[in-house]
Amino acid sequence: MAVSATADIDPTAEIGPGSMVWHLSQVREYARVGPGCILGRGSYIGPGVILGKNCKVQNFALVYEPALLEDGVFIGPAAVLTNDQFPRAVTVAGVRKSAEDWVLVGVTVRSGASVGARAVCIAPLTIGRWATIAAGAVVTRDVPDFALMVGVPARRVGWVGRSGVPLEANGPDTYTCPVTGERYREHEGKLTLL
Repeated sequence: MAVSATADIDPTAEIGPGSMVWHLSQVREYARVGPGCILGRGSYIGPGVILGKNCKVQNFALVYEPALLEDGVFIGPAAVLTNDQFPRAVTVAGVRKSAEDWVLVGVTVRSGASVGARAVCIAPLTIGRWATIAAGAVVTRDVPDFALMVGVPARRVGWVGRSGVPLEANGPDTYTCPVTGERYREHEGKLTLL
């Protein structure tokens, strides 16, 4: 494990073996960072957030609690995973809100998925396995496995394989990864690996 001297790691947080935490990163209380992860410069991991093994959270990305990142998730530079559906700084009485004044909701990112630079994921939602969220996209609803999502709000414009490369159509409902040769089938808006 390599942790920069300028990183702020709460004593209750867990950092897995082989993980690297870079300059000015902050890992809050009770967060769990799995083995082999990389937390880039200035990244923020909120209280109780869980990262699986071999995740990569790039520079200045913000992962707010109660997010869950499964194994092999990529979070691009300055991406944000939110946690408050109805944000306000104050109550209707004008009093500054405290932690008890809202219900935290989280973003779940399934294994192998990627969230591009400056993308924003508006909780609560789940990003499916091996999906790709394009840079700058704003995700407002659940994303199916292998989906390629772009735009504001994000919409599916295609499918990607486990390699991250867009799939090539072979027919009306079959696709092939040009990198691995893996074959996929689409049925009722969902893609499965054959």
